[in-house]
Amino acid sequence: MAKGRGSASWSARAIVALMVVSVLVLQANYAQATPYTVGEAKGWTFNAVGWPRGKHFKAGDVLVFNYNPMFHNVVAVDSGGYNNCKTPARARKYTSGKDRITLSKGQNFFICNFPGHCEAAMKIAVTAV
Repeated sequence: MAKGRGSASWSARAIVALMVVSVLVLQANYAQATPYTVGEAKGWTFNAVGWPRGKHFKAGDVLVFNYNPMFHNVVAVDSGGYNNCKTPARARKYTSGKDRITLSKGQNFFICNFPGHCEAAMKIAVTAV
């Protein structure tokens, strides 16, 4: 049995409505995102490893890394890179000195890969729910 034009246009309207609702839900989640300045007033520096303790992060929250790019950077790494202070080949490196990184759900790992900096605890592990 052939479908009339009415059912096709209803399907198109339903798809458009679903897309609009999806966009609104995504915007609502990002509107609730909380920015966190890593290291607060000290910024992204040595001995940052303990900074996340006691904080409750959500996916979509934003970490703000403030630092002097002549002396530091931020590299998003995996758990192996974090634990061993090694930068994987496909790691994302940030070098602006005012980086804003949106957290993904699960574990997020960041290091400074200037020589000796990660080993001096210039790294953080953040779990976002």
